[in-house]
Amino acid sequence: MRNALFTLALLSSAASAQTAPRLVAKPASGLYLGADLSYVNEMEDCGAVFRAKGKPVDPFTLMKAKGGNIVRVRIWKDAKWTKYSDLADVTKTIRRAKAAGMQVLLDFHYSDDWADGEKQIVPAAWATLDTAAQAKALYAYTRDVLGKLDADGLMPEMVQVGNETNPEVMGPLPKGNLKDHKIDWTRNATLLNAGIKAVRDAGKVAKINPRIMLHIAQPEHVAAWFDDATVAGVLDYDVIGISYYRKWSTRTPAQLGETIAYAKDRYKADVIVVETAYPFSPVGEDASPDLLGSDSLLPEYPATPKGQLKYLVDLTQTVVDAGGIGIVYWEPAWVSTKCGTRWGKGSNWENAAWFGLGRHEALPAFDFLGRQYVKRPK
Repeated sequence: MRNALFTLALLSSAASAQTAPRLVAKPASGLYLGADLSYVNEMEDCGAVFRAKGKPVDPFTLMKAKGGNIVRVRIWKDAKWTKYSDLADVTKTIRRAKAAGMQVLLDFHYSDDWADGEKQIVPAAWATLDTAAQAKALYAYTRDVLGKLDADGLMPEMVQVGNETNPEVMGPLPKGNLKDHKIDWTRNATLLNAGIKAVRDAGKVAKINPRIMLHIAQPEHVAAWFDDATVAGVLDYDVIGISYYRKWSTRTPAQLGETIAYAKDRYKADVIVVETAYPFSPVGEDASPDLLGSDSLLPEYPATPKGQLKYLVDLTQTVVDAGGIGIVYWEPAWVSTKCGTRWGKGSNWENAAWFGLGRHEALPAFDFLGRQYVKRPK
């Protein structure tokens, strides 16, 4: 019965696509290669100077020069704990990305804080609303943000409706602790479809009609989530985004490739690794705990600058061989500075950035962006 419902849902989606063809923005190369640069503005405000060959450099300009073509940027609804990743900061980031000649992927967290595979916390302004009112608010907020960006000539080429939405979007439980919560797919589909519709409606009148991505953390969760989403009527998306961190995944890079090929065939969507990272050093340079340390390593990739580059080249080739459309690295510019996070002074990611410890010199990792990747015969 479940497979029958799945098939009917896919047929319905295909029929809709035939009657309403879309214009979508794609990179000239056919492969998205880039990074999330949401932290750059904050790092520079904290005194960071990024360097290439000893000279100060703009990370956006450098990434473009190295072959990058897409910048991802996150947006929170109303974060009281930081002045970054609001619309003003996002506008600045997108302007820098477009000025450098790259496309933009806008990542709506639909939260006032980090939304991820373990927690989805409803924005405070929407916490007391019922599902219908939340959907209406989510739609209006999404349309408003995209409308303002378009008016400034900054419409993104791709939009994420939610970030790592493994749990229920805008989780209904206090503090967002959804580990043992069973997803209410009636509510979940209502909210996701409200965001999707907002992006579609904005794209109809904007200078750029963005592609829509739905995003799940770790490949082992992809099939079950998208099967449920399909049956629930969440159908109108273009891209499946997957976070892949070996530390938190049960699957090897090869199994990630199998998941990409499976998802591309089963859901008739493009598939991209929209978050990944690998350390170039087993330890960082400050007291703030590093999220990726020796526990994150694979035997064939040592925690060295060359090991980090090899990981990215090999993973990109795996994605290409599986029929995927690219890789977006998470936070290559989150270096150590005089500032800090809620978890300590400095950075929790400096040993997995693309800039070295100390003087923040550009690392070989950038070079994966300029490689030519061709699908290898099986």
